[in-house]
Amino acid sequence: MWERLKEDIRTIKDRDPAARNALEIFLCYPGLHAVWLHRIAHALYQRGWFTTARLISHFSRSFTGIEIHPGAKIGRRLFIDHGMGVVMGETTEIGDDCLIYKGVVLGGTTLEKKKRHPTLGNRVIIGSNSTVLGAITIGDGARIGSGSVVVRSVPPGATVVGVPGRIVESLTPEKEELDFEHGNLPDPFSDVMKMLLQLHNKLEDRVRQLENQEEKNRSR
Repeated sequence: MWERLKEDIRTIKDRDPAARNALEIFLCYPGLHAVWLHRIAHALYQRGWFTTARLISHFSRSFTGIEIHPGAKIGRRLFIDHGMGVVMGETTEIGDDCLIYKGVVLGGTTLEKKKRHPTLGNRVIIGSNSTVLGAITIGDGARIGSGSVVVRSVPPGATVVGVPGRIVESLTPEKEELDFEHGNLPDPFSDVMKMLLQLHNKLEDRVRQLENQEEKNRSR
């Protein structure tokens, strides 16, 4: 158990440049507290102590601002960074080495008692305020850009942005370990607008040339 706790602290130390030491991480990282409390709640949930598990989950939500249903399955070395507003539903499954930013919702789309929440592979990164809905799979190494809404499965290594989410990049295996730079994500809507502006400028230039030619013809 102690090795798992130390592993969690090392994960944050490695992935957050603002983390100065183990004591600061232990005392001041709500994402860490939420994961630890979830492990207790999940163990009780598996043993049929549903109400007690939900009470611990409820306390964790009040204490950390992060809501994780005790039925959710979470892998190792999950880092919830600035986790306020994160919500994970009952049948959510998360692999190892994932990174989740604040405001992320892993939600369901049906009232039926079955698998209805997302499954995240290993090394998945989900940007701030993103929503991933339904019993879909986010493949290993996939990245979800901030503010995206994802309702379809995402293949491994893909980068998804927008509403609804669209694949804008696919990482090759040798690039999979690159850092996730939110400011450098491709934006398909911005690309379309740039193309339209370029076309507009060309048309303006063409009209201006025709007007100049018409004036020259009149002056003759």
